[in-house]
Amino acid sequence: MTHPLDRAVFNALTTRLSRFTTPDSGPDAVRLDPEVGVFLAAADDSAASREALGVLARRYPGAGLVEREDGPMAGVLPEGAPVAAQVALVQMTATALTPAGPAAPLDGVIEVLDEADAPAMLALATLTRPGPFRSRTRELGPFVGIKRDGELVAMAGRRLRVDGFTELSGVCTHPEHRGMGYAAALSRLVVGEILATGEAAFLHAFADHEATIAFYRGLGFQTRARMIYTSLGEG
Repeated sequence: MTHPLDRAVFNALTTRLSRFTTPDSGPDAVRLDPEVGVFLAAADDSAASREALGVLARRYPGAGLVEREDGPMAGVLPEGAPVAAQVALVQMTATALTPAGPAAPLDGVIEVLDEADAPAMLALATLTRPGPFRSRTRELGPFVGIKRDGELVAMAGRRLRVDGFTELSGVCTHPEHRGMGYAAALSRLVVGEILATGEAAFLHAFADHEATIAFYRGLGFQTRARMIYTSLGEG
């Protein structure tokens, strides 16, 4: 497989996001800094890559792998780091946004989030669980958000970046503020900025979350591939 999104984690961590990897990452396997995220990936299914994958998995517990479900790397797992869970994902891409219909004015102002917002971002992501989010995940952004009375109630941003594609990620809304159009407004803003650079947008969604997938289809995303997210235990 040659498409950059078939192995988005490995391709991102060895190119555009290489500055966020651990110092002991190398050509055979790479690990995102645990404070930034959970991702881990091997270069291939060779013995050297499998060994390096195992070393990084044991050194930095709680890692996660994302591989194409029907790809050759789906079954490549590190030794000494037991699988905690495996979840099916869909990978979706967008090259254009659908026309936005009439919407009520946002009851809040969209703003770029910065270091001062880091605790609130982590708290919101921990509450809503949009996907793996750590204390420094915001550095993969930028992220944008909406605040009500000084409280962060919704956000969205960027995560993985590979040749020609940037990932929409971290889209979440506080349960008490859902139904206000925040997720759509923030997602459209982030995706629009990605498309304006000449790149396409992509994302990963849980395969069994039909409402979430339908939401992204409404923005212009189409399913490209099925992926497997493997969460590793402590070992």
